[in-house]
Amino acid sequence: MEHIFSLVCAIDCTLFITLSETMYKKQHVTIHDIARELNVSASTVSRALQDHPRISESTREAVKKTASRLNYQPNVMASSLRRGKSKTVGVIVPRINRNFFANVIGGMEELLATSGYHLIICQTKEKLENEVAAIQTLINARVDAVLLSISMETTRNDYMHILTERGIRLFYFDRVPAGTKNGSVVVDDHLGAYLSVKHLLGQGYRKILHVSGSEHINIYRSRKEGYLQAMHEAGMDVPQAWILHRDLVQEGGESAFLTGMKMKKNPDAFFCAGDFAALGIMRAAKRAGISIPGNLGVSGFANEPFTAFLEPSLTTVDQRGSEMGRMVAEMFLKCVEEDSVSSTCRQTILKPQLIIRDSSLLNK
Repeated sequence: MEHIFSLVCAIDCTLFITLSETMYKKQHVTIHDIARELNVSASTVSRALQDHPRISESTREAVKKTASRLNYQPNVMASSLRRGKSKTVGVIVPRINRNFFANVIGGMEELLATSGYHLIICQTKEKLENEVAAIQTLINARVDAVLLSISMETTRNDYMHILTERGIRLFYFDRVPAGTKNGSVVVDDHLGAYLSVKHLLGQGYRKILHVSGSEHINIYRSRKEGYLQAMHEAGMDVPQAWILHRDLVQEGGESAFLTGMKMKKNPDAFFCAGDFAALGIMRAAKRAGISIPGNLGVSGFANEPFTAFLEPSLTTVDQRGSEMGRMVAEMFLKCVEEDSVSSTCRQTILKPQLIIRDSSLLNK
């Protein structure tokens, strides 16, 4: 059995947990099976497996041999619950099929595994109702903590209070609700956007449109502010029409491109708050016969794997997902070490990396 037992949940994890527990119960050898085999009590078996000094050496040896023959595996979850801890951590992400979130989860697992923790993973698919349902499911699963990146629809966090009331620690990563006092780990989205737009300006692009996500989400608000700072420092006026609010998917990028091409003066570059929107712009530009980067520069955000293999390859910002996952897991483990129920910590901000590729290079 893998050391990390992860349940991937689209909306409600309860069914998956119930099915897994049912199968587990059918196959799992218990101390009662060993006790019946040796005609001793279950408590004797339990003590023997723990090398209790009151159990004779011969009995201990017989118990261990029988346990090995029957392929007995300790029920770590049950023993943890008896101690008041489940040794499980719930992770809630907007979409599990994004490379960034996969890297974050990988970073969490890498660190939490060394401390004996298992993960239960839920995705919200950007829906508030799924986020609320996932939190309730994780409470039912008696997790020790929840590590959360909020959905696009999340505009409040009052329903999170139930976690604190149940003694469950809560930490945020990447997307953080406004006004939270809980510990969090984010990348400096403002700086990432600023560096991207400074690069485009340095290449000679001037009419740079910004494809933005929902501004009630901290990361997209920060990316817009970074864009504006770079443009204003270059002496550029930015009309409101230059900021295009779209879903950051391929279709959103295609829609933004069409809007830009209908302007009196066409844009010469797009800075997108997400790589998938940038992909949509590049495909729409290709269909329209517009050369990238010759007639149009394009820059994205997230460093999705496909960005390196596009033609031309896409300039983007790496968010250091694996490190973010390790750091938020480290926050949780520090609270456990200090035996503190409070998850109040300062926000940790990681420095992003601008990855310059062909889609924005006019001057090679």
